[in-house]
Amino acid sequence: MSRAQIFATAAEAVADIRDGATVLVGGFGSAGHPAQLLEALLDSGATDLTVVSNNAGNADHGLAALIGGGRVRKMVCSFPRQADSWHFDARYRAGQLELELVPQGNLAERIRAAGAGIGGFFTPTGYGTALAEGKETRVIDGRGYVLESPIRGDVALIAAHRSDELGNLVYRKTARNFGPIMATAAAVTIVQVDSVDAAGSINPEDVITPGLYVDRVVPIVRNLARAGERP
Repeated sequence: MSRAQIFATAAEAVADIRDGATVLVGGFGSAGHPAQLLEALLDSGATDLTVVSNNAGNADHGLAALIGGGRVRKMVCSFPRQADSWHFDARYRAGQLELELVPQGNLAERIRAAGAGIGGFFTPTGYGTALAEGKETRVIDGRGYVLESPIRGDVALIAAHRSDELGNLVYRKTARNFGPIMATAAAVTIVQVDSVDAAGSINPEDVITPGLYVDRVVPIVRNLARAGERP
């Protein structure tokens, strides 16, 4: 198996992300949020991005900074507004940001379907609501369903706890969330981690995302206080 590329800085890892790219961003709030990769992406100048994420950013860092900097054209997410999502709120209200609202389970399954090579799936979630407008519907065994399409990314930006030199990943508690499915659904997967260890040092039973799905790894010392996490 080929080794993942290990980068010294987040800036180097994201430098070739192009304008107009679709970027899958892991995290559930601050848990598993690849803030340093996103801030490096902001510094890179990439713009007109479509971002797929559970949330639309928190406070002033990570995805929120990218949105506040005017780099995001469209958000695809399930929970765009909360107390500290002021950058999303301001740009959406000003008509500067498009939103595709997707129920959380549908969002996860659409990403998973892309990674599994599934062309689409029927779900009851959203049937009979505005979220089903323009989509194919069917009644199966007396229950209404909506056809949902896969979500693929040009790039996935995710965070994990540990990686080995082959890119095999271990996540920390709830930081696991969207990372494993996003890694399978993007052309290029870039991961920020707390440490990169020698090949073979991670018990195979502990590996959640195999290195097969990981292209680039960046070891980063995180600011836990700013991220709102416990050490």
